[in-house]
Amino acid sequence: MKNKTLKTILAGAAAAVMLLGGTAVYAEEATESTAEAATEAAGEEAEAEAEEDYTTGDASLDNVRNQDEIGEKELLVISFGTSFNDNRRLTIGAIEEAMEEAFPDYSVRRGFTSNIIIDHVNSRDGILIDDVEAALNRAVDNGVKTLVIQPTHLMDGLEYQDVEAMVAEYADSFEQVVMGEPLLSSEEDFDAVAAAITDATSEYDDGQTAICFMGHGTEAESNEVYAKMQEKLTELGFENYYVGTVEAAPTLDDVLAAVQEGEYTKVVLQPLMVVAGDHANNDMAGEEEGTWKTTFEDAGYEVECVLSGLGEIPAIQDLYVAHAQAAIDSLAE
Repeated sequence: MKNKTLKTILAGAAAAVMLLGGTAVYAEEATESTAEAATEAAGEEAEAEAEEDYTTGDASLDNVRNQDEIGEKELLVISFGTSFNDNRRLTIGAIEEAMEEAFPDYSVRRGFTSNIIIDHVNSRDGILIDDVEAALNRAVDNGVKTLVIQPTHLMDGLEYQDVEAMVAEYADSFEQVVMGEPLLSSEEDFDAVAAAITDATSEYDDGQTAICFMGHGTEAESNEVYAKMQEKLTELGFENYYVGTVEAAPTLDDVLAAVQEGEYTKVVLQPLMVVAGDHANNDMAGEEEGTWKTTFEDAGYEVECVLSGLGEIPAIQDLYVAHAQAAIDSLAE
């Protein structure tokens, strides 16, 4: 497995500002896209906060892993994050605990890429989680010499690349830095994830049920991982398993059309995301018109929603550990 040492990270960051006709077009477009996405996300989060009339669990039960006295070796687990407290503990927290058990010589710490989520949790629950910059600065301040970064992202997409660029800015702060690969990086990863999600949902595989996984989706080329996962499941004989996304392709309409080609009476919906957060609870399992749940119900199916993120599956936790191990192994090369 290819892991990203500091040299590779720096090269990737430099590639983000490729020049075209003397103008940093790619960087400019990326900045505009990021700004638009941030504005949209801020609006959605504000709306969600105003409408939030449910509890997401006790935030104090979650270990935010922002303690000091890190030592000279740190394993920083970077996630997008979620404001759903119980699910954060059961998914991201479980992955971090698996890392801690597997690598007792490393201090495992947490960083979230979503400042909107960080701010929401802090204002609502009084719990402050480090963003990536704060986590990196904490490592510097604590004298870390070997820093291993393991993102919990599904793919090598824009957000994963943003983390790479930020890590590159800290090139001179550590003696060794290495970044592990995202969940779906190799053919073996797709095999392992397919096995994990089909094993976890085997109780629903009765011949009359379509099992549909909802991913997030992205405009980046890395969105192809969803189609590849669909191909992998079909190739392995799981023809009643379907993969779609909230914000890209395959769309909900694509998944519905595929399910309608079969003779199913029931549909099980589950997120193909590390956490079961806002998208899972609202876009997938929400009662409003146009959600995955109501769309399948309107089409005549009995629907069951499983609000369980990938991070709850031990086999997925093990795969992230394997990626971190490969990153650590690369330090000796």
